[in-house]
Amino acid sequence: MPTSNKIFKLNGVIQHYAWGGNTYIPNLLGVENFSEKPFAEYWMGAHPSASAILETNDGPISLTDLINKDPETVLTKAVYDRFGELPYLLKVLDVKQMLSIQVHPTKEEAEKGFDKEAAAGLPINAPNRNYKDRNHKPEVMVALSDFWLLHGFKEKNLLEKTLTDVQEFNILLPLFKMDGYQGLYQFVMELAQPEVNSFLMSVVKRVIRQKKEGELSKSDPGWWVAQLFENVDQIINIDRGVFSIYFFNIVNVQPGEGVFQGAGLPHAYLEGQNIELMANSDNVLRGGLTPKYIDVPELLKHIVFEGIVPNILKGNEIRIGEKLYPCPVPDFAISKIELVAKRTYTNTSEGLEIIIVTAGGAILNNSIVLKRGEAICLLPDAEYKLESSGLCTLFKAFI
Repeated sequence: MPTSNKIFKLNGVIQHYAWGGNTYIPNLLGVENFSEKPFAEYWMGAHPSASAILETNDGPISLTDLINKDPETVLTKAVYDRFGELPYLLKVLDVKQMLSIQVHPTKEEAEKGFDKEAAAGLPINAPNRNYKDRNHKPEVMVALSDFWLLHGFKEKNLLEKTLTDVQEFNILLPLFKMDGYQGLYQFVMELAQPEVNSFLMSVVKRVIRQKKEGELSKSDPGWWVAQLFENVDQIINIDRGVFSIYFFNIVNVQPGEGVFQGAGLPHAYLEGQNIELMANSDNVLRGGLTPKYIDVPELLKHIVFEGIVPNILKGNEIRIGEKLYPCPVPDFAISKIELVAKRTYTNTSEGLEIIIVTAGGAILNNSIVLKRGEAICLLPDAEYKLESSGLCTLFKAFI
């Protein structure tokens, strides 16, 4: 197959989740948003619920259909034999409101959970279903803006300091010292709602006042807790996810920096825009800060109960103008490509690659103009050359 039949413009799918912003993704894609709907995510992949569309000489075709017609050619035989599908999903996210406290299962546990729920007769789209597929969901994000997230439990000394500094949490310090992370987290997650309110009401009221008076910054848990209640007239039941905001690391990453999140690591996005690449799965176990289904026992089964020091990925330069963000999984890889005038990027795709322009513009193979927000899909063995007259930033997803 000639290279001209292996490179296609790719149109992704917009997801209008309530937590999304209403300007970043419309501006990126060059679309109007007169009704100010939330544009939360832009999916570029072959997920069965939202496959990207390719522009071909024979008209538009979904990436899923193209793969299904000839998977060994489109994915390579090695990838198809190992994964049975395109194993990754590339996204752009615009996080305006904090996402749910969540954790993802290992592949082995996802298979068990999926089969168990299927045997119980739970439909795939049931609101109380945890496992939508039999896959794990490791993920990596690279910031496109100043970005904030919750990422894993604080180290022991930092968490002890938090339990000491927040007066209402003093009573939890002996529990943590005796029973560790699991004992502490299980205790607060299994509290009855009146007890949650009793623990947190004075905390919430205090941080709301402190934020109004400018005493808090985004590195303070109280800043994010106060933000949850900014448009709330009367505080009745407090989400137990507030405990997680205090117990987890608050991480700030700058544009071009990344974070990898594997199975069992509790996390939540707080604010900002990013590129996200993940295994092709929708398995999420939630623990709070969401109207979606929360299953605390299942969540607790899969959390890795240990303190961590967040690892901020700077990217390793693998060639001039290209940085790779190392991820310890076989499903995907991501790199950032920066073009400047007179710098040419040439390559031959080894598998199915997806590339999106996030800043500037580029010329592909001396003929195809790629503007900001546009993406291409490259099938295996496609030879390609990228050039730009100025600064251009692209992200490449591959296997």
